[in-house]
Amino acid sequence: MAPKKKAEAVKGPWMLGRFSTHLKVGLVGPPNVGKSTLYNSLSKSHHSEAANYPFCTINPSETRVHVEDERFDWLVEHRQPKGTVKPFLTVVDIAGLIKGASTGAGLGNAFLSHINAVDGIMHVMRAFEDDDVIHHDDKPNPVADIEMITSELRIKDLAMMEGIKQAHGRMKQGCATKSPAALKAWEVEREAIDRFIAWMEAGKDIRNGMEEWSTKDIEFLNDYQLLTSKPVMFVVNMNFVDFKRKKNKFLKPIFDWVQVNAPGSMIIPYCGSYEEEIQELDAEAVKLREAAEDGAPSALPKMIRNAFNMVNLIYFFTYGPLEVRAWVIRKGFKAPQAGSVIHTDFEKAFIMAEVMAFDELKEAGSEAKMKELGRWRQEGKEYV
Repeated sequence: MAPKKKAEAVKGPWMLGRFSTHLKVGLVGPPNVGKSTLYNSLSKSHHSEAANYPFCTINPSETRVHVEDERFDWLVEHRQPKGTVKPFLTVVDIAGLIKGASTGAGLGNAFLSHINAVDGIMHVMRAFEDDDVIHHDDKPNPVADIEMITSELRIKDLAMMEGIKQAHGRMKQGCATKSPAALKAWEVEREAIDRFIAWMEAGKDIRNGMEEWSTKDIEFLNDYQLLTSKPVMFVVNMNFVDFKRKKNKFLKPIFDWVQVNAPGSMIIPYCGSYEEEIQELDAEAVKLREAAEDGAPSALPKMIRNAFNMVNLIYFFTYGPLEVRAWVIRKGFKAPQAGSVIHTDFEKAFIMAEVMAFDELKEAGSEAKMKELGRWRQEGKEYV
């Protein structure tokens, strides 16, 4: 009997990008749009200089921010462990990009290499007018800013793909000499390279072509790690009055641009000065401040949660009297790979995973009750 043909994985955005548990999100934007102020609010620190002049951040700063989760809080309350480890996201503050960065203008080449080192991009957009805060192009125009940045990233990607194409071309003779199969593989990649270049020359970003790319194309893209293949979200820095009413003259043009150029990407309005003011307050004081401002909630929890999901990170919990911990893994990991974040031996010598659903545990109240109800499961190597 012939072996069953292996089913091709269902395509989706989760397939694009590095398969690692150490993924990062970069704050990207022109100078003086509020990146470092946002970074300081996210990290509850002031070690990324926030100043009113271009290029105040040159070397990227990096921090871990906690991902708040009510399920984690319940587990801690339920078991009262000696220690806890929350899920987290690594955020990088990247210096401002200007027009011509792809050819080295400003500190362009260094900045683009910093973007290359992250796995998702959080575009910080300035949607407020203030004569006391310098704008790199005289007056705020967030759509022009994002057009400039995405164009610079595409130009850099095209230059990289031309280099890959030339290097690939030099391999043809060796592949032809090696075997017909090697030559065929060379031709497949060459065709993919040409498609990627044509796509970007048409002004389109690689991540928007998921319906066009085959699973083999995606493998090539994951090797190339192009800037325009990274997932994106947009955080819109507004003045406090506009933030409270979620409305100003900049939001509609931003929304329209995103629908065309980054469909499905999240847009989150926030007020940088407000977030900076409340960052030192404890949870109860923040609630009181939000209530005093007619219920203007901090946008940071939503921002962090969506950035975490954007780079296809997920987590699972382990819990006991010593520790409640969230283990961060990449979406798509099977049980042995997931176990390896606890200890590498768990992947090498994997037999099974004992798992239970949080909602069912919360309803049942205890592990013993879960076992009694038959909801304590054993899963094998293919469990995702």
